[in-house]
Amino acid sequence: MTDASEGSEEPAIDPAGLLATLREQVAYHNRRYHEQDAPEIPDAEYDLLVRELARVESEHPELADESSPSGAVGGAPSATFSPVRHSVPMTSLDNAMDQPELAAWGERVKRALGGEMPRVVCELKIDGLAVTVRYEDGRYVQAATRGDGRVGEDVTANVATIADIPRRLAAAPGGAGVPDVLEVRGEVYMSVASFEALNAAADEAGTRRFVNPRNAAAGSLRQKDAAVTAHRQLSFWAYQLGEVRGGPKLGTHHESLALLDAAGLAVNPNIVELDDLDDVLAHCRHWEQHRHDLDYEIDGVVIKVDDLALRQELGATSRAPRWAIAFKFPPEERTTRLEDIQVSVGRTGRATPFAVLEPIFVGGSTVGLATLHNADQVVAKDVRPGDTVIVRKAGDVIPEVVGPVLAARPPDSTPWAFPVTCPCPLASTLVRLEGEADTRCVEPACPIQRDEQVSHFGSRGALDIEGLGHRTVAQLTSSGLVTDAADIFTLTVDQIEGLEGFARPSAEKLLAAIDAARHQPLARLLVALGIRHVGPTAGVALASEFGTADALMVASEEALAEVEGIGATIANSIVTWFSLASNREFIERLRAGGMELGTEVGADATGERVDQVLVGKSVVVTGTLSELSRDDAAAEILARGGKSPGSVSAKTFAVVVGDGPGASKVSAAERHGVPMIDEAAFLALLASGELDS
Repeated sequence: MTDASEGSEEPAIDPAGLLATLREQVAYHNRRYHEQDAPEIPDAEYDLLVRELARVESEHPELADESSPSGAVGGAPSATFSPVRHSVPMTSLDNAMDQPELAAWGERVKRALGGEMPRVVCELKIDGLAVTVRYEDGRYVQAATRGDGRVGEDVTANVATIADIPRRLAAAPGGAGVPDVLEVRGEVYMSVASFEALNAAADEAGTRRFVNPRNAAAGSLRQKDAAVTAHRQLSFWAYQLGEVRGGPKLGTHHESLALLDAAGLAVNPNIVELDDLDDVLAHCRHWEQHRHDLDYEIDGVVIKVDDLALRQELGATSRAPRWAIAFKFPPEERTTRLEDIQVSVGRTGRATPFAVLEPIFVGGSTVGLATLHNADQVVAKDVRPGDTVIVRKAGDVIPEVVGPVLAARPPDSTPWAFPVTCPCPLASTLVRLEGEADTRCVEPACPIQRDEQVSHFGSRGALDIEGLGHRTVAQLTSSGLVTDAADIFTLTVDQIEGLEGFARPSAEKLLAAIDAARHQPLARLLVALGIRHVGPTAGVALASEFGTADALMVASEEALAEVEGIGATIANSIVTWFSLASNREFIERLRAGGMELGTEVGADATGERVDQVLVGKSVVVTGTLSELSRDDAAAEILARGGKSPGSVSAKTFAVVVGDGPGASKVSAAERHGVPMIDEAAFLALLASGELDS
């Protein structure tokens, strides 16, 4: 009898053929990434290819090939730049993608050292371009890229334009003098702020945007004209020594970092020494959650054995040291299929194209939709339905399509055309004014705009009405209960209970959230009104200066423009908004619905007058407080004449640190020497205006 499954078995995979394919793919993507600064696939997918190649090679040692890219470090140096042979090879790092792989590395280290886990140093893995910088007798003489690990590219003139690179080193600690030769290994990177400015300039010029800060940094460093590099505002973190001759005797890695710091080189402040791998994993998880608190991109944490003698004992493989490993964060870029391009209409009528994607897990969640910004960006990126595209999702940032993988584009592909009518039932004509990037629906009765306006009014950044999501708003407007946001305050429990998905308890819960919204501070109400250019920062500044909506309504454009952080553009937008009779009527309907419209300047949240003890002082709040919400804390600071900015500078008077503070604010406070206080000290500060000694 023939077995029922006979003939259904998958054909056996030829390991030699599979290895040839994998080696070809890895070598190709190596060249695209390291030599051409034009990767076609995200780092995470490249890592998967390399790991698969290493797995198949380990399973078939008889097929070993010394030329395999699995043993390569970086890529061949470019012929555009002169070659530089590294006196100490610039190796790569092995990766740990999860806790078991990190633990396995720890076990290998312990076994090699007789069973004891040594102290390690944890550093943020900067997503940039590795370089080596050479000093002789304290003077900057040369800089080179990693290249293939043995030979790199001479980028001396370009690296010299980076402000973090001193032309002459300072003396070592203790007056020992600088080493005769000091090679510094580090990462050239582009800050997020510089990257955004670069892309803003590209948008203005109508040129193609840069994909990400890492590619922008690599491309900027490899410019033939060093003046172009200088214009790109690159930065540098030093993290390792190469060749060293002379200077103080060093026994540990953290001593070498102290030497670099004392010599005037930039060393990242977020470096810790740890003795336990559980603490190492906790440190990695912390930065995985807080990576976007920084003004530069990281993609992991590098863990290094601290003791330099133990490093010698552990040694290295042909491509990576055994005494270090990179713990990689989950990928924020992946490739998937672009199924369709559609258009959404927002509360201001702006029509935004977005991508409908084959769902892909990226940045910690499954993504099926991603923004395409505007018509010009669709053209500049040249993404089309049917393309394989790179999708990026960074933390809480809205997912976006970075660009297409042109090598995978279908031969019958055609460019996408922006629609000419609004997707709402009225199908009104979409309009793009000359000189503007956005296309808009200008129909006042557009039901999509109405629903978006109501949803924005109750959103988390505005009045924060829990339960008033898009689905509920759509039911309220389609049933005729709500025609605009002011109608929210006329709703009853019985009306809400009649909606699909609501029972009596859930209706009462939504009504309680609506009631709580009546007492939100003026700054939040100003955001909820949707006045153009008025966001949370402007809302706080206006509320601090004018106190009430009534005072703001009659303020002149000149008086508004004089408020710090407002200026002529926002002032004009506010005056224009309040000049419309329909908007003033809307404010009166809010008042009739019980909405509080602010408090007199110099009064606290209860309306009581308070002493102006914080005039001229900026107090930043970070983390969660037990007694006050962040908004309430800011309101109390403003009521006393102070300022509550969103960032820390040298002019900041104090930083209030609650639970789960932002790492960037804490680091900035330490860097600028700004006092950090707890909640109890903050409450005392509100009373006295002074810090306890």
